Amino acid sequence: MRALILLGLVGFAAQLVDGSLGMAYGVTSTTLLLAIGTNPAAASATVHLAEIGTTLASGISHWRFNNIDWKVVAKIGVPGAIGAFVGATFLSGLSTEVAAPIMSIILLTLGVYVLIRFTAFGLPRGNLGKPLRKRFLAPLGLVAGFVDATGGGGWGPVGTPAILASGRLAPRKVIGSIDASEFLVAIAASVGFFVGIGSENIDFSWVAVLLIGGVIAAPIAAWLVRHIPPRILGSAVGGIIVLTNIRTLLRSDWIDASGGVQSAAYIAIAVLWAAAIAYSVREYRRDRDNETVEAIEEEEKKRRAAEQETAGTVS
Repeated sequence: MRALILLGLVGFAAQLVDGSLGMAYGVTSTTLLLAIGTNPAAASATVHLAEIGTTLASGISHWRFNNIDWKVVAKIGVPGAIGAFVGATFLSGLSTEVAAPIMSIILLTLGVYVLIRFTAFGLPRGNLGKPLRKRFLAPLGLVAGFVDATGGGGWGPVGTPAILASGRLAPRKVIGSIDASEFLVAIAASVGFFVGIGSENIDFSWVAVLLIGGVIAAPIAAWLVRHIPPRILGSAVGGIIVLTNIRTLLRSDWIDASGGVQSAAYIAIAVLWAAAIAYSVREYRRDRDNETVEAIEEEEKKRRAAEQETAGTVS
């Protein structure tokens, strides 16, 4: 019973972070399952089954708070589902230990960019409101879906920073769209795991408690995203991207850092992250009129209208 309660709390905490920052549900939950001895395929399958419910609840919650761009969901979700199904059925036995550090370096670079850009300058507005093209979102979805299925998490850590870095969508809509599209990824990965490993290694009581915790947290996270200013939200997301990928690199065969080195690195990053968020809060207060969620939303609408008017004139 104690283990089930712990899993429920982990599901709640993981979804609260995932729904408000656009990542970490799969990574957090899978890490715990692996730590208590679950084999990787069964751990990933358990998490993805729970995510069918949590991502549905999260998608509905984000929709109610107007945090979703449905065009982005369609362009990235379907390729993501294909990538997840392929990863779960044919490639779930493939070791990602070699590829993981390389991907972490790429994501760490994006994370550092997002953290510095949002902290020092706020939301990039030069491309705000411009459409995200299918030629960008489709390959991104395929890669993110594949990584998510084979690694037990990765949809948010791959998709969120890439779209944020483009500067074309407000952070809350990036997070809401990534969370909503993950519903398709979770279904495809779960079907793939059933085809690949069956259901005998899956503990459905664990699935249930992870699901319950996540469903409770989903509307709270969506509300938070709707009200946290974009500058502060961007700093928060950038920090967790950096921390997550530093963790992967330090634990990889490339570095294999000792426990003391890892702890020192995490503390240093946490201090810098806290300082970045504090600076973002200060700058937000100095320019509140232009930095609120409502102000960004109004600017995005104007830019979209201008883009559509320009497209209509050209055609």
